Amino acid sequence: MKPERKKNPVAVTKPVAARTMDDAEPAFGEGGIPIWIFVALGVLIYFSLVYLDRSAGGFNSLVYEPFESYDAVKKSQPATGNPLIAQGREVYGRTCTACHQPTGMGTPGQFPPLAGSDWVNAAGPDRVIRIVLNGLQGPLKVNGTDFNNAMVAWKDILKDDEIAAVVSFVRQEWGNKAPAVTPAQVKGVRDATKDRPDAWTGDELVKVPEGGEAK
Repeated sequence: MKPERKKNPVAVTKPVAARTMDDAEPAFGEGGIPIWIFVALGVLIYFSLVYLDRSAGGFNSLVYEPFESYDAVKKSQPATGNPLIAQGREVYGRTCTACHQPTGMGTPGQFPPLAGSDWVNAAGPDRVIRIVLNGLQGPLKVNGTDFNNAMVAWKDILKDDEIAAVVSFVRQEWGNKAPAVTPAQVKGVRDATKDRPDAWTGDELVKVPEGGEAK
């Protein structure tokens, strides 16, 4: 009698077709998040940023508490017949706020305030014009407080009317009440100091008449 042959156990496997269908990596858009949702989300984020920038003042350096938008800041400012002030506000916003802040209060221990500054409110603008033209370096005393830093020169970047505008703006903003500055005054100082390559120091500037002869 022949011995009975044992049957080998047969592993239960999925059909090839079924395994391929079940184990395949899901393709983008097949059972996942529809691509239009990502597009809609991107559009929503874009217009939200535009709103913050243009309407809510979210990225405007001239918007400060308690105001929530640039329009509110403008409405709070007294009306002026001098178009240089409006121009100066714009120039200040793109050149000065990083150091002196939108409020003109400066950075404690680093950059002096412009609001209430004895330099800014001087009877004449000749010293301040020199600072904007050639920059400033080294120690400087403002309102009795010592500062020691550097300011860049703007004479090769800003035109006479832009310098006149921004100097006029800071001399009449944040409670300052000094007279405005004209482009002709800036040109006069620029011409008188055209051969000077270096930044000014505080010791040099205190020897310059506030509104007198430029040396």
